[in-house]
Amino acid sequence: MVQQENYDIVIVGAGPVGLLLSLCMSRWGYKVKHIDNRPVPTATGRADGIQPRSTEILRNLGLKRSIMAYEPAKVYDVAFWDPKGDGSGIGRTGSWPSCPRFIDTRYPFTTLVHQGKIERVFLDEIKKAGTTVERPWTIVGFKNNGANADYPVEVNLKCLDTNVIENVRAKYLFSGEGARSFVREQLNIKIHHKDPIAYVWGVMDGVVRTNFPDIETKCTIHSDAGSIMVIPREDNMVRLYVQIASSTDADWNPRKTATVEEVQQTAKNILKPYWIEWDRVEWYSVYPIGQGIAEKYTLDERVFMGGDACHTHSVSTPLEVPVVLKIALTPVKPKAGQGMNTAFHDALNMAWKIHAVESGLANRSILSTYESERKDIAETLLNFDSKYAALFSKRRPSAGEVGSASHTTVGAGGEEDEFVKTFKSSCEFTSGYGVAYQPNIFTWDASHPAKSALFKIPGVHLTPGRAFTPTTVTRLADSNFVELEQEVPANGAFRIFVFAGNQSKTKKAIADLAANLEKERSFLSVYRRSDIADVSFFERHNPHSKLFTLSVIYAGSKNTIDVDSIPQVLRDYHHHLYADDIPDVRVPQAQFAAHEKLGFDVQKGGVVVTRPDSHVACTVQLVEGSGTVDALNEFFNAFSTKPLGQDSQQSRLVTALLPTDTEENPYFYTFRVQCTSCHETHPNWVSFNRFEVHEIPGSRGEANFVWKCRLCTKTHTASITSGPKPYEAQEKQNAQKIIEMDCRGLEFIEFKPDGEWEAKAIDSTTTFSGIDLSEGEWYDYDEKKGEEVSIKEITWTVGR
Repeated sequence: MVQQENYDIVIVGAGPVGLLLSLCMSRWGYKVKHIDNRPVPTATGRADGIQPRSTEILRNLGLKRSIMAYEPAKVYDVAFWDPKGDGSGIGRTGSWPSCPRFIDTRYPFTTLVHQGKIERVFLDEIKKAGTTVERPWTIVGFKNNGANADYPVEVNLKCLDTNVIENVRAKYLFSGEGARSFVREQLNIKIHHKDPIAYVWGVMDGVVRTNFPDIETKCTIHSDAGSIMVIPREDNMVRLYVQIASSTDADWNPRKTATVEEVQQTAKNILKPYWIEWDRVEWYSVYPIGQGIAEKYTLDERVFMGGDACHTHSVSTPLEVPVVLKIALTPVKPKAGQGMNTAFHDALNMAWKIHAVESGLANRSILSTYESERKDIAETLLNFDSKYAALFSKRRPSAGEVGSASHTTVGAGGEEDEFVKTFKSSCEFTSGYGVAYQPNIFTWDASHPAKSALFKIPGVHLTPGRAFTPTTVTRLADSNFVELEQEVPANGAFRIFVFAGNQSKTKKAIADLAANLEKERSFLSVYRRSDIADVSFFERHNPHSKLFTLSVIYAGSKNTIDVDSIPQVLRDYHHHLYADDIPDVRVPQAQFAAHEKLGFDVQKGGVVVTRPDSHVACTVQLVEGSGTVDALNEFFNAFSTKPLGQDSQQSRLVTALLPTDTEENPYFYTFRVQCTSCHETHPNWVSFNRFEVHEIPGSRGEANFVWKCRLCTKTHTASITSGPKPYEAQEKQNAQKIIEMDCRGLEFIEFKPDGEWEAKAIDSTTTFSGIDLSEGEWYDYDEKKGEEVSIKEITWTVGR
């Protein structure tokens, strides 16, 4: 029997999502089997737009320079054209930046180059990393049968040239097959389509001659003859999206086709009074617009899908078009330019999470966040794409039809129409910078298991879940001006940026940070490299752990920073020590632009953790003592496979805990009460304090609490006889009495700690007041000791 080959991951499909995932996994040391059913990579057509945030990702992968070598078109503005009021054709009614200035990016443009060239760049780098995309191979079967615990997924592959079958085993199977996904069909995962197909478009790449003035600019054009979108391309080419059918047409057919000549004639009619002629047509297709999303991205967190296998923005099957030219007929991506860009994000999200699990950092349960994060973004994309496509496809009324009172365009002196408003309001999302992951185990908010009071620095302008803001600093090692967000390459590691502020003010906090990083149970020590003794002096990014990279940024010029006084554990990252001394046009008055742009107090500093995909995970205050590292340990401990941080009894407990209870500010003790005669339980919580007394009916006596049972009508009482007594912390955490009560005819069966409490820190004179225990836990920070304090796992008992 031939032994099956084992792989860390089998990737099916060599489009954008499969290629980026393959590149990451191959570079990070995983054994990858990657197949594609096409005999050759994409030659022409398909996706062509790389949005600004995707350009950042490609640069972080080291691919941007190779892509830019193709001299792609760069779109900075989008021009809007509409019918003229005199009926003489179209005229420009306005323009808008494709990436407006309110979006902080180094790349305020869309890069336009056809998908085939982008694929070539990926394929070259994947090969350098030791993986080859095998063609033409397809998947014919798979099952997660548990026959091999280490490689649970059996995958059946077939060579389309020879019909040879190969069976392999893998830890993971990933479908990047596109809209016609075999894996999705086998899993019986349905695609939910948002709306029925309402428009059919022709798309054509070619070299044109024209007197249309904006042919080298992205344009949206509406005329009485239809609509066009113009997309400039590399090598003097232009892409035209031309509307050829609408559901409002009398002869509407969602499968309508058109020849190249028919689409060219439609384009000529739309562009009047300008003329256009084609030197050549390189690629042409017809497709109906439709949006759909998969119900699930995975069923077992072993077999996953991404890209167009999960979310489709155009028809999944190309229409047969009668053309004479040798033209590939394949579906294209949405005119909002998001399909390929969304695929890049899918792949990077998948890659670093698999890496976190397989490297031993994270529990397998975190893989569920791939679907929850990426499906939420896809839903937002499809909602936008559906609205954008419908507005673009919709026939605009001509000026002649609406008369001189028309207010459809700014050019007519009135309001912007809905299409232009939608375009402008959606620029942040379409640029990629609007992607904001919701709170979860990797994205901190108040619901996160990590409860340190040091999370969320007041005034800092970084939102967990959003991409880290671009900042420029000086690298101390070589005095180079560098882009901080690009300094750590996409290597699967979390990035920890220590904004150290004024060195003289934060010296003690930095020393304490370093000392606590070196403790045995810190996240950095627990996940220390196994080969640390052999790590090269020239290792830039991961001298201690392959899972974390530390960077330290001081507020000051290069020559004012005393490198020798920086603790050694931080100096080991010698290529990640920086001076914040480069001006930024977004904060022109700032002396220390990186700190002030992000909202850090230069006298205090702070810490930012970003995920391996450069999205902010959390921010933590930089303080003296162990608190900062305690908070970081707590954050990573939420998903770590190993316990992190101190076993908290010595550093985190408080003592002398008791309710704030004075005659001027009495504490109201809140209980559920039960009658001992008929066992009726009062439906509501009851509260009373020890200073207020009430007369007992039919008696000369008084009590703090008087209750007449509704069922048996007997009157019962309770009074506090002693307390409150402070709860004193002990080595063995045994129950202690807080108050004692004399109960007559009733018993209290449950206590609720409403109101304020107070306590003292162990081994410190710090006192804490206003403690709220209603949520069952409390966290604060002892400034005198420089340590976090907390109260957790409280149990309340009411006994005799």
